[in-house]
Amino acid sequence: QVQLVESGGGLVQAGGSLRLSCAASGRSLSNYAMGWFRQAPGKEREFVAAISWSGGATPYADSVKGRFTISRDSAKSTVVYLQMNSLKPEDTAVYYCAARRRVSTYYASTSYDYWGQGTQVTVSS
Repeated sequence: QVQLVESGGGLVQAGGSLRLSCAASGRSLSNYAMGWFRQAPGKEREFVAAISWSGGATPYADSVKGRFTISRDSAKSTVVYLQMNSLKPEDTAVYYCAARRRVSTYYASTSYDYWGQGTQVTVSS
């Protein structure tokens, strides 16, 4: 069992930045591929970014490409980050991190085995 806890959300003005963290309790994330998803009110959960086991592959949704960066903490194998720059009001959502052990479709939420509780990101115009 992997317990994931997100942090770093908050209220920010358009154009600002936030860094989200996803921490695993008591277990290394080095054996898991990780993903970030988000869900805005009234909308379905959508893929944001993913990172492979090695960190060598980092695909992004087109809507965040060039603005968001996903990374693993090289020293702490229990933390994954999502750096969000040039935030827009349409980025407002609850952001979730997720972990998967299987080789599967990285952008599908059903591919992931474990989920955090989410952290709210609100971008004001």
